[in-house]
Amino acid sequence: MTGTLTEIDIIIRICLAFAAGSIIGLERSSRRQVAGLRTHILIALGASCLMLLSIWLPQQLNGGDPGRIAAQVVSGMGFLGAGAIIRLGSSIRGLTTAASLWLTAAIGLTIGAGMFIAALVVTALALITLIFMHLLERKIFPEDNWNKDAS
Repeated sequence: MTGTLTEIDIIIRICLAFAAGSIIGLERSSRRQVAGLRTHILIALGASCLMLLSIWLPQQLNGGDPGRIAAQVVSGMGFLGAGAIIRLGSSIRGLTTAASLWLTAAIGLTIGAGMFIAALVVTALALITLIFMHLLERKIFPEDNWNKDAS
């Protein structure tokens, strides 16, 4: 999907970012995580929007670096993800949520760039990781100190 962005391209990309953020956000909400459905949707939409802007600006200005805004999204998500991490005594919660927020931004950037297949595969692998690996982890390491709601 190269060339000039059309309005239909923009609408498709934003809707796909909404769908990807929804899928990952639903999984996080099902585990009662604070950063759930709405947070993941907003991050995917925002990242996709900023990627679209990164592509659109050089087209309008006949030059520029489309990677500059995307790079700032990556570092900004590190800051937001850090806010999701909580230390409770000797344990830490929120690392998976922070990682899912960062990944959701990456998926939004990927969709905004028009790499739909890559975004679909990453979204599917993220769900496999969040759902099935969680179950596998509990079977391999059935320690009593696992918190049922932790992730």
